Amino acid sequence: MDAVRWGVLGVANIFMKKVLPPLLKSDLVSLEAIASRSGDRARRAAETCGIEKSYGSYEELLADQDIESVYIPLPNHLHAEWIRKAADAGKHILCEKPLALNAEEAAACLEYTARAGVRLMEAFMYRFHPQWRRVEELVRMGEIGEVLAVQTYYAYDLKDPENIRNKVEMGGGGLMDIGCYAVSVPRFIFGREPERVIGMFTRDSDFKTDILTSAILDFGSGRSVFSVATQGFRSQTVDIFGSSGNIHLGIPFNMFADIPPLLTVITAIGERRPQLAAADQYGLEFEAFSKALRLDLPVPTPPEDAVANQKVLDALFRSESSGRWEIP
Repeated sequence: MDAVRWGVLGVANIFMKKVLPPLLKSDLVSLEAIASRSGDRARRAAETCGIEKSYGSYEELLADQDIESVYIPLPNHLHAEWIRKAADAGKHILCEKPLALNAEEAAACLEYTARAGVRLMEAFMYRFHPQWRRVEELVRMGEIGEVLAVQTYYAYDLKDPENIRNKVEMGGGGLMDIGCYAVSVPRFIFGREPERVIGMFTRDSDFKTDILTSAILDFGSGRSVFSVATQGFRSQTVDIFGSSGNIHLGIPFNMFADIPPLLTVITAIGERRPQLAAADQYGLEFEAFSKALRLDLPVPTPPEDAVANQKVLDALFRSESSGRWEIP
């Protein structure tokens, strides 16, 4: 199977530090070009990564006829714009989460790419890690009985006023940056959408971004509770509680590529830690997307999922204003 020829829009830290390494070793992914608004920065990145071509503008990369698919790790407020421009150029698109700033904008991206005849997927890399594939299998086979509750905590400490995550006009803040994971996980585990949601927000007095956000998602027969923080001690956990057992994920999202997962399953017969191999979730994500393109299959995570996730985020923001339960 021929490798898919990829281009990257932007020299983001997430790409350079986390996404790039596994792609350089993949037989299904061929990194052909990288672009930045600075030609010098793009050139330096290309030299560092061993990428053949660099461009001093995103438009130049999109005009490259050799590129089949693009990865968009740009700031949140630029996602929708460059999804449209990539679609106009006939490129398939893997875009970092969240896909857009609201559900209406995300749905418009889906319609736009569908009309252009290109594939679009939101980059929730965690779903491709073997630990989450195993969790999904255990839940579906009834290992912990009926799922009653999902609890998530995700935090980091970032007080730099120049960082895009602290700029509200760029789609910054805890809910958009990491709360989207805390919404995605219970939707994935319950296999359906919440009936109503309610949230509580604490905002930075200077940045105006949410720095501590907590929420309840009501799935009818089950609940999800989460808190995310951008000015807290770095931590992340997910616990899934069932009628006959529990599952604990010690590093649910930013799992290291060189250590086995920290997955614990507790049932009536005891506690066990499934032995799963170390894996690089970013490499698996890109390879799954590339394989779908080569075999003309639907992308692994349907783009409609991005719209559904954003509807929940939008409802939580409405709840901040109304102080009431809101329907996604």
